[in-house]
Amino acid sequence: MLMKSIAAGLAGTALLATVAFAQNPTATTDKAPAAAASTTTTTASGQWRTSKMDGIKVYNDANENIGSINDLLMDKSGNIKIAVIGVGGFLGLGEHLVAVPYEKLKFVNEAVAYTGAAGNNPNSAANRPAATTTTGAATGTDNKPATTTAATSSSKWYPDHAVFNASKDELKNMPEFKYSE
Repeated sequence: MLMKSIAAGLAGTALLATVAFAQNPTATTDKAPAAAASTTTTTASGQWRTSKMDGIKVYNDANENIGSINDLLMDKSGNIKIAVIGVGGFLGLGEHLVAVPYEKLKFVNEAVAYTGAAGNNPNSAANRPAATTTTGAATGTDNKPATTTAATSSSKWYPDHAVFNASKDELKNMPEFKYSE
C-alpha cells in the first residue's frame, strides 16, 4: 500500500512538472529582438489643457462678463471648432447655452482691466495673490539675496479669460445650443 502511494505521488509530481514546463516554452527564432519601448519626454510649454478651459470667464470688448466656457467641441481630426458658452443663470440653473466659433474667441493671459470706480476693483492688488513667490530663505545675516521668481502666465495650463465681441443680451438672443443624444 505504501508503494502505491509513493508511486502515485511521484506520478502526480511528474505530471505537474510537465504542465508547468509546458507553460514556459522557449521558442527560437531568427528574428532580432524587438527594441525596447522608449519613452520620450516632451515639453508642452505654452499649451493649454482643455480640462482647465471649462469655466473660463468670457468678457466682451468693454470688459463686461458675458458668460463662461462650458464645453469645447472638436472635429474628428482633433481641431477645436466650437466653444459652448453659458450665459446668465445662477449656479448652472437657467443658463442659456450658445455655440460660437472657437476662432472668434481671443484668449488673454492677463487679468481683466477694470474700468469701474476705485475700491470696487475685483482685480486690484489688494484682492489678488502676489505675483511673485520667494524660494529659499530671505536675505539674512549672510547677505545673500533671496531668490525671487515671477509667476508667469505661461506656467499655467489655462488662460486667464476669453474675449468675445458680443453683449450678454446678444448671446442670450442667439439660438440655444442643445446636445443631440
